Amino acid sequence: MTTLKAVRGTRDLLPPETALWNRIEATARAVFARYNFGEIRTPVFEDTALFSRGVGEETDIVSKEMYTWEDRARAQSEKTQTLTLRPENTAGVVRAYIEHKLGETGQLQKLYYIGPQFRRERPQKGRYRQFSQIGAEVIGPPSAGSESPLRDAEVLEMLATLLDELGIEGWTLHLNSVGSSADRARYNDALRAALVPVVGQMCADCQRRAVTNPLRVLDCKVPADQPIIDTLPVIADSLDEASKAHFAAVTAALDAAGVPYTRNHRLVRGLDYYTRTTFEFTHGGLGAQNALLGGGRYDGLSEMIGGPKAPGIGFAMGEDRLVLTLQTQNPAAPQVLVDAYIAPVGEAMNAAALNLARELRRQGLWVELGDGSFRLKKSFEAADKTARQIVILGEDEIQTGILTVKNFSTGVQTKVPRGELAVFLAEPAGA
Repeated sequence: MTTLKAVRGTRDLLPPETALWNRIEATARAVFARYNFGEIRTPVFEDTALFSRGVGEETDIVSKEMYTWEDRARAQSEKTQTLTLRPENTAGVVRAYIEHKLGETGQLQKLYYIGPQFRRERPQKGRYRQFSQIGAEVIGPPSAGSESPLRDAEVLEMLATLLDELGIEGWTLHLNSVGSSADRARYNDALRAALVPVVGQMCADCQRRAVTNPLRVLDCKVPADQPIIDTLPVIADSLDEASKAHFAAVTAALDAAGVPYTRNHRLVRGLDYYTRTTFEFTHGGLGAQNALLGGGRYDGLSEMIGGPKAPGIGFAMGEDRLVLTLQTQNPAAPQVLVDAYIAPVGEAMNAAALNLARELRRQGLWVELGDGSFRLKKSFEAADKTARQIVILGEDEIQTGILTVKNFSTGVQTKVPRGELAVFLAEPAGA
C-alpha cells in the first residue's frame, strides 16, 4: 500500500518550530492592538468573481495560480457557483466591509487577519501552495480620513515597529508611488510603447506581460532582462501634482518618525487594485527572493467589486518568510523547556502525580507528566530532554509533604514543602 504524504506544495508544521510561529503571531497581535486594529476572519473560499474583478483577470494570480472549482447546485432552486480558495485576503476583507455596511459607521475600519492562502505556483524555499499570511487593512469613507497620506505613514511605521519587535535586523523599506488610476494608465501606455522594440529579447513571461499587464515586467527576476528593464520609463514621470503631493506627505511623515526608506522606481506591484503608495520590506538573509512583505494603497477596490467609495491601504506578510529570516539570524535557537517534569515512583503514584500536575498548571507553570511504569533512570532521561527540573513523587513524598526537586542546569537537589513548590519551580536557575 502506498504511503500517503502531504500534497506537493504543502507541509506539516511540527514542534518545536510551531513555537516560533506562535511567537510571531502573538507579537503581531500585540502590536496591532496598540494601533487599535481589530481582527477579521473571512472565509477561506469566495465567489471567483471577487478575485477576477478585484485582483484582475490578467494578473498571474487569477490567470494561472488560483484553485477554482464549480460548486454544483444541490437543488433546482440553486445556481451552480464558481468558487475559489482565497489566493490573497484584501479582496475578501473589502467584500466583508461592503457586505456588512461598515462604511455607514462613518469611522475608519482598522482590521487585521492571520490565516492560510492558496496559490498553485511552483513550490520553492519559503513559498508553498498553502501558505499563511499576516495582514492588515485600513479602509473607510473619505470623510473618515481614509485618503490621508498619514494613514500610509502610520501603517509603514507600524510595520517597522513589528519587524523590530520580532527581532528582524537589517530590513529595508522600499517605497514608491504608482499614482492615480489615470497616472497608472498613462504610465502603462508609455511602458507598452517602450517595450515594443526590446521585448523580443526578454523572457517568455515578460513577452506575455508586455501585452496583458506591462507593469508586471518590472517584477521580472531573470538576470538577462535586468539591463533592459533599467532603460524603461519610471512611473514618477507620469504622476500628476496631486499624486506627487500625496507621496511627499508620506515621506515627510516617515522622516519625522525616523523610519528609514529607499525610493524604488521599479516597485509598482502587479495587482490591478493598487494606487498611489506601494511598498515592500526586504531582508538580505532570504537570497534572491528577498521580500518579507508588501502592500500598498487601493483607493478604487471597493468600487471595482460593487461597493461605495472607500479608499484603503494594507499589506500582507508571509509567515514562512518571517520564520526563515528569524531562523537564519538565529540558527541555533535553544529548545524551550517546561518548568518541571513530575516523575511518579511506581504506577500507584500516577493519580497523585496527575493531581500535583493539575495544581502546578493552574498556578501558571508548564509541566510535563511522567508515568509510574518508568524506571527512575528513564524518568530522569526523559525529564532532562524536556524540563528544567524534575520533581520526584513517591510514597515518602506523599506522607511527608516534602518533595525532591533536581535542577538540571545546576545539578542541585532540593527538598521543597509542597505548599512552596510552585514558587520554587518558577524561580530561575541559581536564584
